[in-house]
Order: sequence, then C-alpha cells, then structure tokens
Amino acid sequence: MSKLKIGLVLLFAALFCAPAMSAQSLDTLLKQVKQAKAEEARLNKQREAEFLKNKKKQEQLLATAREKLAAEKARGESLKQQFDDNEKKLAEAEETLERRQGNLGELFGVVRQVAGDVAGILDASLVTSQYPGRSKELVRMSNEKKLPSIPELEELWYQMQHEMTESGKVVKYMDSVVSVDGTENQQEVVRVGVFNTVSNGKFLRYLSETDQLIVLPRQPAPRFLRMAEDLQNATTGPVPMAVDPSRGSILNLLVQAPDLKERVAQGKEVGYIIIGLAAFGFLLAFYRMIALGITSMKVRSQLRHADAPKKNNPLGRVLLSWYENQDADLETLERKVDEAVIKEVPKLQRGLSILKILAVIAPLLGLLGTVTGMIQTFQSITLFGTGDPKLMAGGISQALITTVLGLMAAIPLTFLHALVLTRSKALVQVLEEQSAGIIARHAEKLHSK
Repeated sequence: MSKLKIGLVLLFAALFCAPAMSAQSLDTLLKQVKQAKAEEARLNKQREAEFLKNKKKQEQLLATAREKLAAEKARGESLKQQFDDNEKKLAEAEETLERRQGNLGELFGVVRQVAGDVAGILDASLVTSQYPGRSKELVRMSNEKKLPSIPELEELWYQMQHEMTESGKVVKYMDSVVSVDGTENQQEVVRVGVFNTVSNGKFLRYLSETDQLIVLPRQPAPRFLRMAEDLQNATTGPVPMAVDPSRGSILNLLVQAPDLKERVAQGKEVGYIIIGLAAFGFLLAFYRMIALGITSMKVRSQLRHADAPKKNNPLGRVLLSWYENQDADLETLERKVDEAVIKEVPKLQRGLSILKILAVIAPLLGLLGTVTGMIQTFQSITLFGTGDPKLMAGGISQALITTVLGLMAAIPLTFLHALVLTRSKALVQVLEEQSAGIIARHAEKLHSK
C-alpha cells in the first residue's frame, strides 16, 4: 500500500473514529496525522521485532521437538526389537513349559473333573446334613485355571475318603427337621450311611438346595416305619432296616405312587358308579347265597320228614299241594303240583337277572370310562401338544382305572351269578324231582285201585 493511501486511511480514521479530536486548521490536522503515522510506524517496528524474536524461539522449539521425535523413534525401534525378542523367548518358554509339564496337564483336567463330580455327590449326600459346607473347596478347585496344589489334592482325597467312611456308619445326631406343616424342630436324627435318614419313626428327605431335612409327606408302608422306629430305639446289636441303595430316589418314587383311594379317585364319576354297582351286586349275591343256603337247609330237613310238610320251605308247600289234592284225579293233581312248583321257582331265582345285568354293565361302564379318558387325553394334546406327558396322564389314568374297575366288578359278579344260579337250580331240581315222585306215587296208587 502506498503512503498516499495510508495517509487517506489515517485521515478518514481520524475524522470518523475520533470525533472528540478537534482540528483548528489544516496544519493542526496534518500535524496530528503525522504524529499518528509516526506512532503507527513505531508500533509496527515493535511488532516486527517481537515476531522475529518469536520466530527464532519457535525455530528452536521445532528443532528441539524434532530431536525428541528422532530420539523417540529410535527408542520405539529399540522397544519393538526388544518386544519381538521377548515374544520369541516367551514362545520358547511356553513350549518348554508345555513339554516339561507332560502328564501334569492331563492331571489338571482330571482333577477339575473329579472335583466337580465329587462336589455334586457331596451336595446331594445325606452326610452333608451332618457336616455342612464340605463341597465349597471342591467347587472352587473345579473352577480354577491353574494347576492344583498339594494341599488342594489332599483336600480332594480327604473328602472322598470321608464320604466312603461315613457311608458305612449308622450315626445318631441332633439336627433341625422340617415337619409336614412347615414347623422346624431340633430333634434326634438317625442316619444309615448315605442311604436313609429317620427321625421319630418317620423317614426324612435331605434338600441340598436349602440344606434341610424334611419329613416325607407320604411315608412308606407301616412295616418300614416300624423298622425305622426300632432302629432309632436300638442301642446295641443288629437291627433289621430297609435301605434305599439309590440314596433316596427309590423312596421318593415309592411314596409318590398313588394308594388305593387315589387310584379309585382317578376313575372319577364313572369309577364311582362302577364301584357302587359292584357293591350292590356283591350285597345282593351274598344275600341270595344266604337266603338259598337257609332254604336248602329247610328243604333237606323237609326231605327227612316228608310226611309232615311245612309252609316255611318250597318243598313243604309243594307237598302240601299234594296232601290237599290226594283225592283228585291224576291230571288235576299233576297240574296242582306243577302250579306249586312254578310258584316257587321265581322265588328261588330272585335277583339272578339283576346279577347278570350288573356283570354285563360293569365292563361296559369301564369301556365308557376308557373312551371318556381318551377323549380328555386328545383334548389335552390338542391344547398343549405332546411336550409334557403329565398333561395327558390324567386322561390315560382315568381310561385305565375305569377299565380295571369294570373288570374287577364283572369277574366276581359273573362268578357269584353262576354260584347263585347253581344253588337255585339245585333247589328247583329237588322240587321237580319230588313233584315227579309225588305224581308217580299217586299214579301207582290209582292204578292199584
């Protein structure tokens, strides 16, 4: 920019930017412009001097930074070379370690696996109810990534030996037992190895999740309970005791098996109807057996005293019809005697038709229950699929139980019907034989006349 242009700029700047400045004349104004110019030149020189000074300083800093960069690059190359050398040494050391470890690596895997297996066994063992917290160290050992130490291996061996030793002992100790109603009491517990635990004559179950002994909601047969009570009361000598070799699994399945009442309840309404009809049929059959037995006794007594007929038995009433019509002709007497026999037959065969009908209806009702149960099963399959067999168990149980109940009712009812029918026919045959004899004697009497 030329000096003229600079002067014009300064002039306008003085006119517009400094209104407070008053100019008496052009000389004064010129003088002020000159002074401002001189001041501006001084400031520019000062700025140039400072810039040159800073420039040199920046050059020095740049040179220093370049020196440091070169040094760091050299150091980086050295470290990279050292890292590569260390990587090679580390690979060689790992190879040497792996080669020298040899079977120790396999031992480490076996120890981890065995520690985990033994920890699972100890958690579910009845011995843990007496000695809680035995598996903590083994669980930690099974999760470690390093080789086990000698004390850890000794701990694994000790816990295995301890479990084997306790499995052959019958021990009494005090422990907390949860009853069926949920109350928890401190009482004496008898542990038979790792197989059974009993208390107060009842079998217990160990819950590893809560570390508690609970009374089984359903106990096994009374003879097993008596064994448990005798064992707990014994002080010396051998005592017979039921042992569960599956460590409680068989006992749990045994107590879960439904009893007779529950099995009957699985038959639902059809099952109860079958049982009701069977009970009615049994009562009717027994009643008819007793009635026919009494009648048979009376008939045998009447056979021994045929000359003194009585009205309390069928044969006596048939004989009375003969005594009342002794003077009648043969045809009339025959009709009277046949009439008396015909009157007695329905009484002797009373209830036979009902027994026969019940024997036929019972298996049909069982078949009805079977069909109903299968319909329920197919409905469950339609709604929930076949993923859970328990959803189908109710219908299948009803089908099978009703079939069993129907057959259990039909078989004895058929047998009882045959037995009652045989006795009834025997009495009817006696009446027919005696009536035929009466007519024959009457005919012989008339012929002799």
